Amino acid sequence: MQNLIIVENLSKNYQKKEAVKNINFTINENEILGLLGPNGCGKTTTIAMMLGLLKPSSGNVKIHGLDIEKNRISLLHKMNFISPYIELPKKLTVMENLIVYGNLYNVKKLNERIEYLSHKLRLNEFINNQTGELSSGQKNRVSLAKALINEPSVLLLDEPTASLDPETGDFVRKFIENISKEKKMSILLASHNMDEVKRLCKNVLMMNNGVIIDKGTPDDLIAKHGKKNLEEVFLKLNRKENELQ
Repeated sequence: MQNLIIVENLSKNYQKKEAVKNINFTINENEILGLLGPNGCGKTTTIAMMLGLLKPSSGNVKIHGLDIEKNRISLLHKMNFISPYIELPKKLTVMENLIVYGNLYNVKKLNERIEYLSHKLRLNEFINNQTGELSSGQKNRVSLAKALINEPSVLLLDEPTASLDPETGDFVRKFIENISKEKKMSILLASHNMDEVKRLCKNVLMMNNGVIIDKGTPDDLIAKHGKKNLEEVFLKLNRKENELQ
């Protein structure tokens, strides 16, 4: 399988703090890779560098064989992301938001694309409501529609189901699962939900203090560390790592 994303010796320093320290990983076509770690471990910084929003202190990110730092404009048309920490313009309606982002990505047949996503993500009942008036679950589905408006081959998901109720969370996970297979996307999923990661991800990276401390399939990591589930592995690794600091 082709490595659609290659992260090589990637580091980011903020004055005296090393947020990310010389990490390496790849993501194949049609693969969902999980990125696990406690708050402040470097996950969001890594995603920002992969999007070209932050300049690495060293190392590089290659997508479709091209360096993101040197080819950001052309590559961003093939990428998108979702994060609960970045809100869409609140005073615009859902339709207006999708039109704005669709035009930013120069999406052809934009009306058809919006209609397709509105049907798939069940947005029609509030498509003309202001985004700021929506519930957290509705906002999440709109953000997901925004992230898919340009039919990306690379999708970066930063806690896509954070604060969602179980039913909405399950709907979003099923949608991600299905769309990744249908479109053969490469997806990086940063999450604190261990069941979500085990369900969606073929491989997992465990991160703490800016470094990758272990990696493997969810089942292999559970067996390797002699634990019952991925959450117990996460707790064991991060407690051990923190004791070494």
